[in-house]
Amino acid sequence: MHRSAVSDHLFRHESGRMVAALTRVFGLHNLALAEDVVQDAFCRALEVWKLRGVPENPSAWLMKTAKNRALDVLRRERTARTFAPDLGRLLQTEWTVANAVEEIFDPIGIPDDQLRLMFSCCHPRLPDTAQVMLVLQLAGGFGVQEIASAFVSSRAAVEKRLTRAKKSLAESGVLFDIADAADFARRLPAVQRALYLIFSEGYHGASPRSVVRGDLCREAIRLTRLLAEHALGDAPSTRALCALMYLDAARLPSRLDASGELNSLFDQDRTRWDRDMIVAGRDWLERSAFGSEISRYHVEAGIAAVHAAASRFEDTDWNAIVALYDTLTSIAPSPVIALNRAIAVAQLRGPQLGLEAIDAIDDRDRLERYPFYHAARGELERRRGRGAVARAHFEAALALARNLSERRFLEKRIAECER
Repeated sequence: MHRSAVSDHLFRHESGRMVAALTRVFGLHNLALAEDVVQDAFCRALEVWKLRGVPENPSAWLMKTAKNRALDVLRRERTARTFAPDLGRLLQTEWTVANAVEEIFDPIGIPDDQLRLMFSCCHPRLPDTAQVMLVLQLAGGFGVQEIASAFVSSRAAVEKRLTRAKKSLAESGVLFDIADAADFARRLPAVQRALYLIFSEGYHGASPRSVVRGDLCREAIRLTRLLAEHALGDAPSTRALCALMYLDAARLPSRLDASGELNSLFDQDRTRWDRDMIVAGRDWLERSAFGSEISRYHVEAGIAAVHAAASRFEDTDWNAIVALYDTLTSIAPSPVIALNRAIAVAQLRGPQLGLEAIDAIDDRDRLERYPFYHAARGELERRRGRGAVARAHFEAALALARNLSERRFLEKRIAECER
């Protein structure tokens, strides 16, 4: 694998693990120091790998580099700076500091550190949106622009929110206690939402390089399963979130065609859908049915299950999907959910009623920067036979396209309108 591809993938996969371990070492009040050490480790990797090549186990190389850098910082600054308060005297003497750091970087303990960091990001003093942004950046390795796209916001606004949130988080001083059942339950929804957004960014995100990133989807599934495997995280909503991710991830092999072009759901080759992931998703969905809780993840997983049950696009039960979107709209109303419901209405009742459903969306102006809002309007106008109007909508979508795959997909639609 090319060095840049390795480093991009590793930063995504390893940064959350490294920040979690280093925050455990340095303390939450030294969050910026933990981030700096991670950045140093990656810079060091790029320098060394350029000369010597990518090591056989780059993940282990990075973790070892971060661990050694942490030891250097502790030895140099332990008389001038306070570190993790719960480690106390272990970090104060040369006899114990190496063993303490070695234990924290043990792969067995890092999953708990990741959960601890994710839940720490969801401190009640922070606004809900800021909590999720922190999880995305610190645990998910998201860049500022990716977070801005996920929230349909500007880069400048996200940078300001993250700066304020990190300052407030550092001032809170103490990492979350994952054994605190009441606090765990309070913070769980924000952690789930962040994991949901990580998966969404991988499935159909804003990366300028690729519209589909399986590594992000796999990382979201890994972290969600990590949450589900914890006694307090094993809630029906967490299981439903696992179900949704597996059922959607099953379609990843057909999201792009052989030439890398984006496929719509209508055009996908369903024989390429991953049957094992569909079975796993259905199993998680069945397990999520225990208890009285019905979350947005239950409903979205139900929609994904209806799609998975149809061997052809024409066999899709659009009545069931519209009904599920009606339920979802009552549970978690949003412009994007309303847009998806309108598209389902168009499949069931025709493009005119689909366009009317789009026109009825509350806060529709929030969708103006979302390319597939304009693309949806274009598609429905094209189906009505209004080629010139459809082309204008597709051109508006093209101006907002976030990567080459989206541009080519929309250019193809524009060409169809011209014909």
